[in-house]
Amino acid sequence: MNAWNAPQPVMLLDVPKNNRGLREELLAAVAQVIDSGQYIGGPMCQAFEQSVARISQTPFAIGCASGSDALLLALTAVGVGPGDEVLVPSFTFFATASCVTRLGATPVFVDIDPETFNMDPALIPALITPRTKAIIPVHLFGQCCPMDEIMSHARTHGLFVIEDCCQSIAATYKGQPCGSIGDAGCFSFYPTKNLGGFGDGGMVTVNDPLLAEKVRLLANHGMKPRYHHQTVGINSRLDAIQAALLNIKIQQLEAWTNCRRANAQRYDRWLSTHDLADNLQTPTTHPDCDHVWNQYTVRITGGRRDAVRQHLADLRIGTEIYYPIPLHRQACFAYLGYQAGSLPVTEKACDEVLSLPIYPELTADEQMTVVAGLASAFDCAAIHSLERRAAA
Repeated sequence: MNAWNAPQPVMLLDVPKNNRGLREELLAAVAQVIDSGQYIGGPMCQAFEQSVARISQTPFAIGCASGSDALLLALTAVGVGPGDEVLVPSFTFFATASCVTRLGATPVFVDIDPETFNMDPALIPALITPRTKAIIPVHLFGQCCPMDEIMSHARTHGLFVIEDCCQSIAATYKGQPCGSIGDAGCFSFYPTKNLGGFGDGGMVTVNDPLLAEKVRLLANHGMKPRYHHQTVGINSRLDAIQAALLNIKIQQLEAWTNCRRANAQRYDRWLSTHDLADNLQTPTTHPDCDHVWNQYTVRITGGRRDAVRQHLADLRIGTEIYYPIPLHRQACFAYLGYQAGSLPVTEKACDEVLSLPIYPELTADEQMTVVAGLASAFDCAAIHSLERRAAA
């Protein structure tokens, strides 16, 4: 077995490190909210909504409790309900589909493009039925979907488009920010996102004023004015403390995004210098997209992904599999009748993908450790030993 050992651990994520340099500003922002007595809504939330609207180039942004709630609110606002169908990718986080079922509608899973991992728009027309109400394109790993084609299909068939931007804040498609192209954009500020808070938080971006008002109404119990309920909404509001903290962090978003891009370019360059082409495929960036690299996800071919991941873990190098089980094969969606092989490109991706550390504070030395670890994993003797161990 190759005797190379990683000189130091490399974490998949280092959220505390991301916040450490802003500690005093963050604490001061919390103190300001505490002293204000305004813990729900108020100027902190308004300021953060304005900042997200500016980045997304939309006139309206409505804060809510999570990215999952953002999807739920957007779908509710456009009228998705029992009997409707919504086209969604299967290669995504669970919330993209669960928000559909929570409204009594049916998710219809769409296979992906093998290069970008995003929804394949060429497959959409064959899946549209008289019951189809909306499409949720997920801008996965920080790269936008081919929105021209998706919007064309939606316009032809009178469908709503709800963009899942939870991994892609500040990403653009042909120069237009995600969240501004469809009928609504949905964002998450979960701590591991490119703009991560200190708990859950979300946002819906909207171009249409009537739809924006509907989303805001639904997020506040359907109440306006106080104790007058126009509709049955939910309690999904962004806390002022979260907004205050995110107001500090959003000022660093552009710099952090540039660091992620530099890290991705470094991976591309260094991985190409090793004889890995037969074993590992680096991510593809579509020329129409400005990628923000929430994840740097490679493919490990030849059925070796799990063995390679274990090898890296032995070297104290953090990785993750996003996602090991496609949504159409999850037990809770068994009633939909999808069988193994129903979405072959998605299923192949689930068997091959591996996400490497990409966070902004990752150093060049740490990246070299990751690359050297990958190179050592493909030492023939080492990989066969790991495969035998995995099969035991």
